[in-house]
Amino acid sequence: MRTSIATVSLGGGLTEKLTAAARAGFDGVEIFENDLLASPLRPEEIRARCADLGLSIDLYQPMRDIEAVPGEEFEHNLRRAEHKFRLMERLGADTVLVCSSVSPHAVDDDALAAFHLRRLAELADGFGIRVAYEALAWGRHVSTYDHAWRIVEAAGHPALGTCLDSFHILARGSDPKGIEDIPGEKIFFLQLADAPLMAMDVLQWSRHYRCFPGQGGFDLAGLVGHVIRTGYRGPLSLEVFNDVFRQAEAGPTAVDALRSLLVLQEDVGLTEPPAPVVPSGIAFAELVAPDVEPVTEILEALGFARAARHRSKPVDLWQQGEARVLLNTGPVARRDGTRLAAVGLESPDPAGAARRAESLLAPVLPRRRAPQDVPLDAVAAPDGTELFFCATGRPGLPSWTDDFEPVGPTGAPEPAAGGVRRIDHLALTQPWHQFDEAALFHRSVLGLGAQESVDVADQYGLLRSRAVTNADGSVRIALGVGPAPSADEGGRAQHLALATDDLVTAARRFRAAGGRLLAIPANYYDDLAARYEFGDGELETLRELGILYDRDADGAFRHCYTQTVGRVFFELVQRDGGYRGYGARNAPVRLAAQRARGL
Repeated sequence: MRTSIATVSLGGGLTEKLTAAARAGFDGVEIFENDLLASPLRPEEIRARCADLGLSIDLYQPMRDIEAVPGEEFEHNLRRAEHKFRLMERLGADTVLVCSSVSPHAVDDDALAAFHLRRLAELADGFGIRVAYEALAWGRHVSTYDHAWRIVEAAGHPALGTCLDSFHILARGSDPKGIEDIPGEKIFFLQLADAPLMAMDVLQWSRHYRCFPGQGGFDLAGLVGHVIRTGYRGPLSLEVFNDVFRQAEAGPTAVDALRSLLVLQEDVGLTEPPAPVVPSGIAFAELVAPDVEPVTEILEALGFARAARHRSKPVDLWQQGEARVLLNTGPVARRDGTRLAAVGLESPDPAGAARRAESLLAPVLPRRRAPQDVPLDAVAAPDGTELFFCATGRPGLPSWTDDFEPVGPTGAPEPAAGGVRRIDHLALTQPWHQFDEAALFHRSVLGLGAQESVDVADQYGLLRSRAVTNADGSVRIALGVGPAPSADEGGRAQHLALATDDLVTAARRFRAAGGRLLAIPANYYDDLAARYEFGDGELETLRELGILYDRDADGAFRHCYTQTVGRVFFELVQRDGGYRGYGARNAPVRLAAQRARGL
């Protein structure tokens, strides 16, 4: 189906918004009136600009407080409407959105509302314009889509139809199944927005917290399915009021928006893009470092050994068990210190994973490689992290390890008792305006399941965290973001969590090798003693080593942290039983301890 986006959904001036929508691949736009009023371009110039960009103008909006008002006020409304219709002629828009009235002068009289809307439609028809009547969730007398449809049906004019808005329908808890009772030709427009499920005033919820499909808690696929079954063949259009999106750069937001519609169409069964290829493990994590020594000291203390070196690039492979860390000291290393730059994802079908990613607008990354280097498909995540689709050591498929030559006679040692077995999870701090985009990206492009968003208390505000994972937990990525943009955002740390079967032994060995673990305040352990019962000496051991502890109905979780190098630190974790979390309740203590260490 054709795709469209309201200009109010994007940040910047009108020209910037139109360019971003076109470059992302949208077919059309809704022109929000405030964007036109603030633009230096005349309506004819906006029309020409859209035509040059290949965009249709699908809707002009909104026209407010028209119907069911006293006679003199309605006549004034008609004069106002005629002016707007002449403007729409110049703009080249043939459909106008009319919202149900919130005027204090409006009366609860459906017959009068229908009469006024018919008069409006008669006027619009003379200009070749259609009127799409929408029920605002906070409308004074008309606040549900079925009520709006009854008024449109009673008015009985061919130039009058209804506009369905997913937010207004689902925020009120209306049953969307009744949409199928509306003839498809009378649904003039469909506006889509998701939203997190929140208990708050619906107007504030609407104006500040809408998001793109797949980023909230609404069943948009179900609603769109009902609309399609009516025979509706108009565009799928996004109308998203969101403070974060409007402060962000328009280009990436538009790409995120279109990706959400592509995924929605797939969920509804309207399209069949390449199927998701869920990663089956983490092949490697790649760090770039301008100063290699602090990182290698930590890796050695953790029990890693330098196992191999890339044949043509300054990249070393450090390994312990199935945990592999690439250390890159080439030109990509920046002055801002060590950082996590890339992740290798084990894939049952690397080529299929790349096709899926490209079909959902993930930027495919060109890769500099020597003629003999193994070809690898890579895409960029929203935060810029490079994601490689790998088939490590799999017969018949190229393996990235073939680019590395062993160092020393033995290669990587097998982990001893308490050694690192594998990468348990990655924690990636997202740019403040891309948290929802990142969750949708990892869910739709990679096929990972998204867990519920968690709020973590930091000393300077709430942090949001949301984990994405495959079914067996062999791929776990915790996405985090701060409460607002900040000057030090680029310096927020990311971390690699390494799994061990015996954390106490691992922590002791790390300290004995010269490693420094994050010191945890004594108050934390006093509280731990109140919350849980421990065996003899166990709490004292946790306190001595700075090990944090959590427990749920399925098992227990022990974890501790290394010092931070650049933007990266390591976490040692031990999962017992069926524990699948990340110790979120301990995060405030860890964050405070890291800040104290930094000071």
